[in-house]
Amino acid sequence: MAREFPVSLTPPDWLVRNLRSHKAPVNRPAVARAAVSLALPLAIGLAVGRPAYGAVAAMGALSGVISDTAAAYRLRVLTIAVPQLFGAAGVTLGTLVNGHGWVAVATVTGVALVSGMISTIGAIASVSGLLLLLNAVIGAGLPLPGEWWLAPLLLSGGGLLVLVLALLAWPLRSGVPERAAVAGTYRAVADLLAVCGADSAVAYDDARHSATLALNEAYDLVLSHRARHHGRSPELTRLVAQLNAVTPLVEAAPAAHLSGRPLHPEVAAAIRAVADAVETGRTEPLRLRLPTPTTETARAVNHALRHAADVVTAPDVDPRGIDDRLGGPAGLGVRTARAARSAVLSAGSWRYGLRLALCIGIAQALVSLIAVPRSYWVALTITFVLKPDFGSVFSRALLRALGTVAGLVVAAAVLSEVPRGWWDVPVLLLLAPLIPALTPRGYGYQTAAITPVILLLSDVLNQQGTDLLLPRLVDSLMGCAIALIAGYLLWPESWHTRVGDRLADAVADTARYVETAFAATADPAARARMRRRLYRDLSGIRTEFQRALTEPPPTGRRAAAWWPLVVAVERIVDATTAARVRVKHGSAPPSKAEIDQVALQLRDLSQGLREVETLTPVRTDLTGPAGSVLEPLRQEVAAARAIASPQP
Repeated sequence: MAREFPVSLTPPDWLVRNLRSHKAPVNRPAVARAAVSLALPLAIGLAVGRPAYGAVAAMGALSGVISDTAAAYRLRVLTIAVPQLFGAAGVTLGTLVNGHGWVAVATVTGVALVSGMISTIGAIASVSGLLLLLNAVIGAGLPLPGEWWLAPLLLSGGGLLVLVLALLAWPLRSGVPERAAVAGTYRAVADLLAVCGADSAVAYDDARHSATLALNEAYDLVLSHRARHHGRSPELTRLVAQLNAVTPLVEAAPAAHLSGRPLHPEVAAAIRAVADAVETGRTEPLRLRLPTPTTETARAVNHALRHAADVVTAPDVDPRGIDDRLGGPAGLGVRTARAARSAVLSAGSWRYGLRLALCIGIAQALVSLIAVPRSYWVALTITFVLKPDFGSVFSRALLRALGTVAGLVVAAAVLSEVPRGWWDVPVLLLLAPLIPALTPRGYGYQTAAITPVILLLSDVLNQQGTDLLLPRLVDSLMGCAIALIAGYLLWPESWHTRVGDRLADAVADTARYVETAFAATADPAARARMRRRLYRDLSGIRTEFQRALTEPPPTGRRAAAWWPLVVAVERIVDATTAARVRVKHGSAPPSKAEIDQVALQLRDLSQGLREVETLTPVRTDLTGPAGSVLEPLRQEVAAARAIASPQP
């Protein structure tokens, strides 16, 4: 008989979630770039008798490797080059105040405030803010070789080496990542339609979430490029048209699922054939073998699929007829400009900037008053941990500590057994590829991979060997403690889940979507953008929910209580979309009174979710004409309102 362990020995769910490895494919080109870009500068430095210069350049390459996450070549220019400019500015400021006591403390604290505020603009700005502060801390705390202007050049040169290696295949593979992203969206939609009408609601929810993520990522990738080349690139215009063409298929999925009848297997097979045509750039018409549609839902799927096939294989696309579903050809630039203004004006940006500045200020003041070897590591740890846009602060502190311990074990073997000099080059060739290979698996794995690399490079600069290990552990633990206390526990917003507020916003937006979806005068493009934003917001809520589950009680427990409502709101949006599809393909439209009643009930639910952190009772009465196209929607709204009404 299997022995049962006592309940007290079972690890808590939040800890299991934190330690769980994420499944992710290995990016082989990124692995190769990491090996070459970190080992080559050190080898050149050793060859010319300046190993310290090589180590500084390799540190710059390390930041480039961390930033090397974009798929499209043009985006890599931004994600790698722009952060390097901020990093150069940071190390210049840090070098100029190195050894100036409280002036250095004030300068680095001010840089932390700016870093935190610009980090809220977007992904590229977040990495730029990270490197700005990291390099400022390094420059202020570590005497770098050469004149004040040399370190910025070396660090930037190492980062730009990563960029050059990343762009080597651009002439041969231009546009390939974008086409692959669009094709991947079609395949995700094929997987979604394959499970429509199946008994497993979980399988449908997971497939719908995967399709939404794929569509979001493809739009972001293509529009970030097209915003700078609107109307001038036929290839990008065609990709936007192909993405727009998949929207009716996504809209038809909820209707197909709510019908309760699985679609013919040839439907998913046909969508995968369309995906192959996207990836290969085929322009010959596709011969689709589809069953004859007999219902409104089947007609919607058939019509959407044939339309997508026609758009994908069309040899030419008129750019004037293309609507970017996220807000027009310059939508990305507009969103970036708004985010930049928000970073200056919003209270959230100031709060995060002040949190980061407070923690960095405490760390810098502490190490100024107490003799701590390699004291800059304390602030470096805080900089990495206190990044809410990278995940839960609590989780990152925990994983940072565990990852540092694991990395120190490897570093101890390297520093104690490998002679200094040329032997460091093959060691870097072996250790550097682990960074891009392990980073997608989780922050703890990334920390474990980075720690021995950074310690090896630090040893080249300081020649201290294994004496670096204990200070690194102590400083990392100090940094984690400061981040947890001054940057997490003292700020109630950190340990209160935001799922409820974001759900209330989504429900209010759904009420507006219900009114727009059935309005005869509504702009189809505006309606499509509204639906896309809703699904994007719901995807973000799911991500926020998963992040909250990694927090210890009571935050994780509170987040778990919201999950039934997260699913219920997603189903409300699905039911609205399904009703719209049915009306478009033959069902009688609902009356204005019925639409207004559903919208009113949704706004009432939204207000109830805003009242307090716990769920507030709301009315559950919701009636309407039997057989109406909105009947499934009314049922989903009633179910959500029942969930939001605690039982006596």
